[in-house]
Amino acid sequence: MSSTAPFARFEWMIAWRYLRARRAEGGVSVMTWISLIGITLAVFALIATLAVRSGFRAEFVDTILGANAHVTVYSIGTVDPQTGQIDRTLPDYAQMAGDVRAVPGVTRVAPLVKGQVMASARGRNAGVEVFGIAHADLLTIPRVAKPEDFAGNINDFMDGISIGSGVARELGVTVGDKVKLISPNGVKTAFGTSPRVVAYDVTYIFTAGRYDIDRTRVYMPFEAAQSFFNREGTADELEVMVADPDNVDNLALELLRASGDRGQIWTWRDASGGFLRALEIEDNVMFVILSILVLIASMNIVSGLIMLVKNKGRDIGILRTMGLTEGAVLRVFFICGAFTGVIGTVMGVILGCLFAIYIDPIFSFVNYIAGGGVWDPSVRGIYNLPAQLRLGDVVSAVALSLSLSFVVTIFPARRAARMNPVEALRYE
Repeated sequence: MSSTAPFARFEWMIAWRYLRARRAEGGVSVMTWISLIGITLAVFALIATLAVRSGFRAEFVDTILGANAHVTVYSIGTVDPQTGQIDRTLPDYAQMAGDVRAVPGVTRVAPLVKGQVMASARGRNAGVEVFGIAHADLLTIPRVAKPEDFAGNINDFMDGISIGSGVARELGVTVGDKVKLISPNGVKTAFGTSPRVVAYDVTYIFTAGRYDIDRTRVYMPFEAAQSFFNREGTADELEVMVADPDNVDNLALELLRASGDRGQIWTWRDASGGFLRALEIEDNVMFVILSILVLIASMNIVSGLIMLVKNKGRDIGILRTMGLTEGAVLRVFFICGAFTGVIGTVMGVILGCLFAIYIDPIFSFVNYIAGGGVWDPSVRGIYNLPAQLRLGDVVSAVALSLSLSFVVTIFPARRAARMNPVEALRYE
């Protein structure tokens, strides 16, 4: 007897007849439907989680790089022998900025004057952090110059100050209103240091996309900040932007050399590296947990196939008597189980991709049903739940689901193939 090629047409035909047979005829059992739904939901959860994970990390990193320095250059300071205080200002900031700008890979260097003050308006107070920066340098900050939402004109920056939307909301001000900035380190008099209080016009309000930035950030013209903080002729630090922020560690040594003997650097990875590493650990743990869910859903295929093999024992005996080989029987029931895994995986991929694509309206609906307040930006840092669909995540989810489905299908299929036709037909 000549042997047929594996997965021949008649094997697919028999498997299809078994799958579409009614329950009373010993066809697809309830367990098969349960396994199909389980695999669909598991793959959907896996893809949705991977998409949200990728979106959250991308949004977090983008807000860091879009509104903060990639590298901060500052001075270790000098000690005043009379007062014992440490002076960390940069009196030669212009020359240092030129040396740092000459490092290959550096795209921008901006001197900054920074200080924490109290902002007051309409009887409300808020603690803010003032960034004194030149107008030309402010225009190169993506999340400020091209924010998600804004009010006013950034080109009027030299006529007042620019504040985050959270600061504006806290103080109840809008463009054109005045905000008083109160600094404890003001004018030195014979009776001590009196606080400095200066009122500025709000010319621009921006939403950078990060709650902590919008809630505390205030930008002031560089010269005005020097005068306000008693920094005439000096700067507090240099804000450095590089062409490739992911490889900023490779520039660290060159930037440190360019900053001089008393210069120090602080990269964005130093500031947020711990949080990013925690995200990576959480991502790996979530992937393992959801992979176990896929495995549990795939194990239901075993129950469904065992029931199918039991119901089709007479058919298996007849097929073996007619000359069907063990391999052919194995492939028939493998197709039955694998078909469940493939259909469940395809449905899960469709649902997961639709969730990632339409996450905003879905989240808005959930927020509406819950009565609002589902997502607190003051806790999570960003204003909405992001999702980023990546081909690699989808492929990994599909590969995991199909591989598990195919592996668990082999065991009941081998049981059917090794069934003795005499025993199967003994009581028929």
